[in-house]
Amino acid sequence: MRLFPILSTLAALALAGPALAQSCGGDFPRFVQELKAEAVARGHARDRVDVFLASARLDPAVIRADRAQGVFQKPFIEFSRRLISQNRINAGRANEKRHAATFREMERRYGVPRGVLLAFWAFETDYGGYQGDFNTLNALVTLAHDCRRPELFRPQVFAALELFERGAFDPRTTTGAWAGEIGMVQMLPEDILRNGVDADGDGRVSLKTSAPDALLSGANLLRSLGWRPNEPWLQEVTVPAQMDWSKSGLGTRMTARDWQKMGVAPRSGRWEARSLPAALILPQGRKGPAFLAYPNFSVLFEWNQSFVYVLTAAYFATRLEGAPVYNAGNPDPGLDGPQMQALQRKLQQAGYDVGKVDGILGANTRNAVQDVQRRLGLPADAWPTPDLLDRL
Repeated sequence: MRLFPILSTLAALALAGPALAQSCGGDFPRFVQELKAEAVARGHARDRVDVFLASARLDPAVIRADRAQGVFQKPFIEFSRRLISQNRINAGRANEKRHAATFREMERRYGVPRGVLLAFWAFETDYGGYQGDFNTLNALVTLAHDCRRPELFRPQVFAALELFERGAFDPRTTTGAWAGEIGMVQMLPEDILRNGVDADGDGRVSLKTSAPDALLSGANLLRSLGWRPNEPWLQEVTVPAQMDWSKSGLGTRMTARDWQKMGVAPRSGRWEARSLPAALILPQGRKGPAFLAYPNFSVLFEWNQSFVYVLTAAYFATRLEGAPVYNAGNPDPGLDGPQMQALQRKLQQAGYDVGKVDGILGANTRNAVQDVQRRLGLPADAWPTPDLLDRL
């Protein structure tokens, strides 16, 4: 389900060592020979490299999957209702009981709440039920050869090679997601090398077959990405009928005390953290659901860079820990995929950087919409409507 893999480009470059210049595209057999040459330059034995890459093949299905991510065009209410079912809630609570000792150890060692790992476990593989059937080596090599994001995937090939040398990766039989992630919580080879945990004590990090290994490895990964123990990540709130909507969005952070002065209040219970900086998120504008996002929320974007996916996972995590169903409100009608693309093109023509015209209401598009709303004297809640599209 991930829109982008868990990987820092700077970290990838730091690991490159004696790597050759990043290259992509062109004749595939020649590309594989370049990978072999780079692997040897990194210090790997040529005979092992040859064995590792002997079965590497281009997989057109990987490219099709990479290009076909229209589900992320869905607005939050529709997307979250699609991913969150009563069956997933029931299965989450059953797994929480089944692995209670593992969750206690995870929270003790890494400070990551069980709801967060349960949410990703659910969304990534339905609690391990479907982990993907793409050949992992072929997926990584295909995406490294493809020129859309080679700098992200080429290092993963060499990380998989290191796992192979450790006896933890079979290039012919290891399978997972189309983007090369492996196991119950879908981790890339580089992340397995850095953050894999043998939680069940069998001497191996088995993310495909061991729930303790997968859960603690995922928690270790989040901690390495900056997760702050014993702090919240998301809280549903109510907002007043009128306020300065331009302060909503991830770009503005204030303490809960400051938000309270503006009329924002917890929808249920008490404030999670009155002194922490938090952003007011209105995924479908001022008339729809409203949340305060605390610092830990931003860490989740290292797991997936889709705003709607991260918000849904963060909300589901709170739900699994006892939060009520969010108030959907009555948001203004939004834009469908073609309309969103038309909006993005108009914003580009007006000089805004919205990134790729993909019909997805991502961070850049939200920021541009909010600025245009402000200039037009409209409520600047970053929710694009047909009326706004007409005005442009």
